Amino acid sequence: MYKINFKHPIHVHFIGIGGISMSGLAEVLLEEGFTVSGSDNKPSPLTEKLEAAGVSVFYGQKASNITEGIDAVIFTAAIHEDNEEYQEAARRGIPMLTRAQFLGQLMTNYEMPIAVSGTHGKTTTTSMLSHILLKAQADPTISVGGILNAIGGNIRVGHSEIFLTEACEYTNSFLEFFPKIGIILNIDEDHLDFFKDLADIRRSFRKFAELIPADGYLVINGEIENLEEIAGNLPCKVVTYGMDSRMDYSAANISYDELGRVSFDFLKKGDFAERISLSVNGDHNVSNSLSALAAADILSIPADVSGRGLNEFGGTKRRFEYKGEVNGIAVIDDYAHHPTEIKAALKAAESYPHREMWCVFQPHTYSRTKALFHDFTDALLLADHIVLADIYAARETDTLGVTSEALAEELREKGADAYYLPTFEEIEKFCLENCQKGDMLITMGAGDVVNIGEALLK
Repeated sequence: MYKINFKHPIHVHFIGIGGISMSGLAEVLLEEGFTVSGSDNKPSPLTEKLEAAGVSVFYGQKASNITEGIDAVIFTAAIHEDNEEYQEAARRGIPMLTRAQFLGQLMTNYEMPIAVSGTHGKTTTTSMLSHILLKAQADPTISVGGILNAIGGNIRVGHSEIFLTEACEYTNSFLEFFPKIGIILNIDEDHLDFFKDLADIRRSFRKFAELIPADGYLVINGEIENLEEIAGNLPCKVVTYGMDSRMDYSAANISYDELGRVSFDFLKKGDFAERISLSVNGDHNVSNSLSALAAADILSIPADVSGRGLNEFGGTKRRFEYKGEVNGIAVIDDYAHHPTEIKAALKAAESYPHREMWCVFQPHTYSRTKALFHDFTDALLLADHIVLADIYAARETDTLGVTSEALAEELREKGADAYYLPTFEEIEKFCLENCQKGDMLITMGAGDVVNIGEALLK
């Protein structure tokens, strides 16, 4: 495989530069003195930021974007061999790397690369650990899969030996990484358009754990089923976290304030270390913060410093994000697109002040909706009222015969107050007519459902 020498800047071209991760990696190379160009389908705040920094961005993926002088090409998992730009780079014999391969190479430049993996909670946990590292003045380089206000975007280029990134299991991309500290938050059925089943996903996480060297650490949720299968007989040190005080890091005496924000006693080996007060909601965030506290402890950051860092974390965009109020109705947005995430978000919402809870859900991909159909309806039952938008296709074209209308029908059969409306305009009108003062409206999904709440607020 072609290797980039980060000490000798060259011209690197990104196919799909507007993605949250790709745009961040482009910024890292810019900071290192590389010449950067790239392409994407349409302008966005991320591409506009890159253009302002001096990156040549082409809109529309055409062969002509591959200009003379390009030394290497990075492309995302969404780019296939029939892509015009990809084909032209291959025809010219330009070395090409996937985003994951490039990110893995970048990690080898740092003495302490940290990779946060898991089916759910990666962005939130990476953001929590980012706040801790910043509070500890550790000067890390950070690549996060969301917009984090503390770093003014999705990337921060630091000058220490700490590199922090998310590690996604989809297409096994995290197996290209080289973590010194690897975090596994949870392992659930997802991305079944790529993985065969849960056993296949678990094998992938086991391989990720095996990447950690003997002098490294695996920080793992001790509540994962058959833990030994993932964490047994590894060369690295294994530390566990969870709600059970027998784990290396745990939580006790959990309480909530009037806005549903969580506080808990942080325990190390069962002994009290610090009272932690989060500025986010939900028991799932207690678990996320425990993994961040464990990693910080490995890095010798005092618990009180970690606690102050966590308290300053108010969430990332699209993670139980308060958007505003319309006609006395609180509008919240959440990225949840898997039944486990939906349950966690709706349970967190229960402790947030409201009269009745309305959930506008946009399923994400046909394959996920079909594979987890009954799990989706079970999770959505936690809301008082459910409104279904059409399925967001993302990378898929085959509908697999599954629809949001069918989800709504099953919800009604289970006794839920559920509706299916085919357009955002109809959903917006319906919500304005039916939500009442004091209600909470949560737009939920990984597609463009966020636009519904923003349209209502306008």
